[in-house]
Amino acid sequence: MRARVLRFGGLMALAASLAAPALAERPPSVFGVDAPQLAPLGPHAVGFETITLVEHAQTDVLAYDPRTKTAPKRDRKLTVDIWYPALAAARARRIVYHAAFPSEPPAPPARYTVQGIAVRGAAFAGSDHPLVVVSHGYSNEPAAMTWITENLASKGYVVAAIHHDDPPITDKAAFPGPVVRRPLDIAFVAATLQRTLAAKHWIDPARTALLGYSMGGYGVLTSAGAVLSPNSPVAKSVPGGLLAPYARGGARQGDVLVHDLRAVVAIAPAGGGSFDAWGKSGLAGITAPLLLINGDADQTVGYLHGARAFFDEAVHAHRYLLTFKQGGHNIGLNPTPPAMRNLLWNQDWFQDPVWNKERMNAINAHFITAFLDLYVKGDQSRAAYLNVRVPESAQGVWPLTHHDAYAAYSPDTGDITVWKGFQRRHAIGLELLQAPAR
Repeated sequence: MRARVLRFGGLMALAASLAAPALAERPPSVFGVDAPQLAPLGPHAVGFETITLVEHAQTDVLAYDPRTKTAPKRDRKLTVDIWYPALAAARARRIVYHAAFPSEPPAPPARYTVQGIAVRGAAFAGSDHPLVVVSHGYSNEPAAMTWITENLASKGYVVAAIHHDDPPITDKAAFPGPVVRRPLDIAFVAATLQRTLAAKHWIDPARTALLGYSMGGYGVLTSAGAVLSPNSPVAKSVPGGLLAPYARGGARQGDVLVHDLRAVVAIAPAGGGSFDAWGKSGLAGITAPLLLINGDADQTVGYLHGARAFFDEAVHAHRYLLTFKQGGHNIGLNPTPPAMRNLLWNQDWFQDPVWNKERMNAINAHFITAFLDLYVKGDQSRAAYLNVRVPESAQGVWPLTHHDAYAAYSPDTGDITVWKGFQRRHAIGLELLQAPAR
């Protein structure tokens, strides 16, 4: 990766200038005034690069021939977008991301743009930062998750988001492809970047985290140690038993694992319910600290048999479950881009039916920052943001006898039990559970 040296400018001035346009034009990584305390951008400007990695001789699951009971092997190219702490002038040109999602058949893919804060090719700042590998949802693209990728880079993380190049989600017959490839892609990219970026002193490979949404949530949980069940419905849906080598007892079970893993974030993760990827005991294989985030009205991957069950079953991980009351599945992407607001199908990729999306992303960024800072960077001060005294956010109190400024953040001490870092009257509709590793 070649860096272009730019003059350093104040990030606070940048954030202020970016927040000035109308809400629809605000970069998704820049949140509003009601954001919890840890959500706003960090002290770094953000750089951006795109690289291509090649994994040789990979089984092409979707080309399996039932007559010969074989599948060809092909080189698999993976594009990876990388955001990083940078030196960039306040007036440097900010990137505009271009992407497309499958539209309702028979319409062609729906194209959209997202305004960013990153500067392509900006000079790298600092050294030996933590690495966060990001896996998007089925038929998604990294451009739809800049609310967290850019945000974390501004806080001193190197963030690598994989383009998984999924088949269209409307092609039901192609589903086995992402099932097999997701954890393999994650493990390959993580291992490659742990080696190559460490050689540049960009990252400390011993401080690696994973973050995944939806199908990406299935991927990061598997790569974190959740053991696939060879008898699960999803394993049986893969032709030729091609998932079996990576499942429990398989000869290549270790190929899906990420090493030197410090923390895992899974947002609305797939893998439960009719998927039943790991069975009842598979999630016990995760030992890294785990943050699960989901809406309890998720009608896509489910809640009770999804994140809520995963929280109970991942018994060997110190784990958290953040629940959005009445929130649905579409909680992991940016607010709806203007170009995706013309049809309900397109808008529903992004928009939750109940929650304000910018607000939802700000809450998620707050807790993801606290979680990664604590378990990846070792910042013990962040524990107070996770160790809430009142699991149901609406039950927190802030007596009016405390004459604090209207926008003050709760300390969650003494007789103030509103969650730490939230503003008065703004910690509503959430639940945060915590359980220690056994």
